[in-house]
Amino acid sequence: MELNNLKPANGAVKNRKRIGRGAGSGHGGTSTRGHKGAGSRSGNSRKIGFEGGQMPLQRRLPKFGFKNINRVEYTGINLDVLQRLASEQGIIEFSHETFVNKGLASKNDLVKILGRGELTVKVNVTAHAFSSTAKEAIEKVGGSIATL
Repeated sequence: MELNNLKPANGAVKNRKRIGRGAGSGHGGTSTRGHKGAGSRSGNSRKIGFEGGQMPLQRRLPKFGFKNINRVEYTGINLDVLQRLASEQGIIEFSHETFVNKGLASKNDLVKILGRGELTVKVNVTAHAFSSTAKEAIEKVGGSIATL
């Protein structure tokens, strides 16, 4: 190591613009803020989406639709899924825990049994809601339903 090949450690020298350090730095005077106006003054922060006084994009685009805040969202499980589980895995008691364990619903989901498919096995189903066709099909084969 000699004096002519000394250099600072990696990361010790930051390669960035140092503003407000006098006229000799090239970034003195207005410190890259320009002249006058809100942006040149301290304490300035623009709102998100501000476009210099131009109507912001979020306000220029048309609004449409309606979101019902009281909507109840159900995870639907059809009869053909129950039939498949009953015939392949021998499950005849279906509860919310069964649906969660089989990956058909998550822990906080509301479950609704829907009427697609045919049911040939007598099953006992506990869910949050049932469609009328699913209710008829389950009761037709001698199964029972329970609403949570």
